[in-house]
Amino acid sequence: MSDLPRKAVTRTAKLAALPLGIAGRATWGLGKRIGGKSAELVARELQQRTAEQLFKVLGELKGGAMKFGQALSVFESALPEEVAGPYRAALTKLQDAAPPMPTRTVHAVLAERLGEDWRELFLEFEDKPAAAASIGQVHRAVWQDGREVAVKVQYPGAGEALLSDLTQLSRFARLLGPLIPGMDIKPLITELRDRISEELDYGLEAEAQQAHAEEFADDPDVVVPGVVHQSDQVLVTEWIDGIPLSEVIADGTTEQRDRAGQLLARFLFSGPGRTGLLHADPHPGNFRLLPGEDEDGGPESWRLGVLDFGTVDRLPGGLPDTIGICLRTALAGEAETVYELLRGEGFVKETVALDPDAVLEYLLPIIEPAQVESFGFTREWVRTQAARIADPRSPAHQLGKQLNLPPSYLLIHRVTLSTIGVLCQLNATVRLREELEEWLPGFVDEE
Repeated sequence: MSDLPRKAVTRTAKLAALPLGIAGRATWGLGKRIGGKSAELVARELQQRTAEQLFKVLGELKGGAMKFGQALSVFESALPEEVAGPYRAALTKLQDAAPPMPTRTVHAVLAERLGEDWRELFLEFEDKPAAAASIGQVHRAVWQDGREVAVKVQYPGAGEALLSDLTQLSRFARLLGPLIPGMDIKPLITELRDRISEELDYGLEAEAQQAHAEEFADDPDVVVPGVVHQSDQVLVTEWIDGIPLSEVIADGTTEQRDRAGQLLARFLFSGPGRTGLLHADPHPGNFRLLPGEDEDGGPESWRLGVLDFGTVDRLPGGLPDTIGICLRTALAGEAETVYELLRGEGFVKETVALDPDAVLEYLLPIIEPAQVESFGFTREWVRTQAARIADPRSPAHQLGKQLNLPPSYLLIHRVTLSTIGVLCQLNATVRLREELEEWLPGFVDEE
C-alpha cells in the first residue's frame, strides 16, 4: 500500500549516491576551472549543486533522511556564509515541504484507521495535502461539528524507513561531515534514532499536544491547537492559520522577526514549568506567527502558533534549577561555584580536572545574550561562537572536548541550540533576560 520507498536496498542506493555525487561534482568543478572559470564561481556552482542534490534526495525519501535534513536546517545560521548561502533556500524549502503521498494511499490509510465510513466524520476533506513532513502529511478538513481541522496521516512503513535511513546515514556520517563543516553528525543521527518510537506513536503525541493546548488555552501569546480525534497513524487537531516561521525568516519585517523571536524564547522557557514537557523539535516548520485579535493589530498582539508535539522531553519538575543557578553564577563571575555545579551534574567527569576560570571563560561568550537587557541574535554572532569552539587550535575547542553532556541534558541542550539557531535565522532582537527571570528556575536568587 505504501508509496514511501521502503526497501532498504532502494533507500540505501539513493543515500549512498550522495557522497559519490559530491565526488563527481568535485571532478566536474576541476574541469570547469581548467576550462577557464574562476575558482570562486566554480565553488559557488558546486555548493549550489550539492545543496540541490542533498535536499532533493532527503525530501524524496521522507523518513529518517528528511528528519535528518530538518535537524540540520536549524543549524544553518552557524555555518560560514560562503557555505550557508547556497544551502539556505533548499533548507528552508525542506522545513515545510516534501513530495506528497498519492491520494489513493491517503484514503486507504484513513479507511483502515478510521473505518470504511471515514468520510462521514468530515463535512469537507481536501485531498491535496497542506503540508508534508518526515513521517506524515497534513490535510485540511472540516470536522463533523463544523470545526476546521488538520488531519495528520502517517506514511505507511514510516517506522522501517526511519530506522533504515538513519542506520545508513550513520554508516557514512564521516563522508557527510564536509557538507556541514564544524558539526559532529553522528551524535545527531544517534539521537534521532533514539526518538523514533515516540515520534511514530500518535497517542503519545496527542497527549503531549492536548496538555499544551489546555495549559495555553487562555494564553495571550501562545496558541496550541487542541486534539479533536486520534487513532493509530491518524491525528486530527484544530486548524490554525498564520505565517510559517520559514516565511518570516525569508521575508518578514523587523517587527515580525523580533516578535516571533521573543515568543519563541518565551515558549521554550515557560513550557516545561507549565506542562512538565519540553517541545523538542524547534525547527521553523513547526511554528506560525498569528495576527493578534486587537483592533490595532500591533506587533505586541501577534501570537506564536506551535505545532507538532511528536518529540517531547518529559520534565515533571520543569527545567532543572541547576541550569538557572549555573547561568546566574556564571554571569556573576563565580567560577568556582559554576565549576562545582557542572561537576555535580556530570558535565565534568570525576576523572577530569579543569581550571574553573578557563571553564568560565569558555562559557561567557555563549551566554552573552543573558547579560544584557536585549540582544540581537545574528548569523554573524553564532558563526563566531561556532568557529571558536570548532577550531582545533583554539583553547575553547580543547576545553570543550573535555566536557561531558549527561544523558538527561541531551534534549535540553539540542533544543536550546536549535532555538538559538532559529533566533539567529530570524535576525531577531530579543529580551532574553526578561524571559529567564520570569521562567527559568534558579536564575533569580530568591535569598
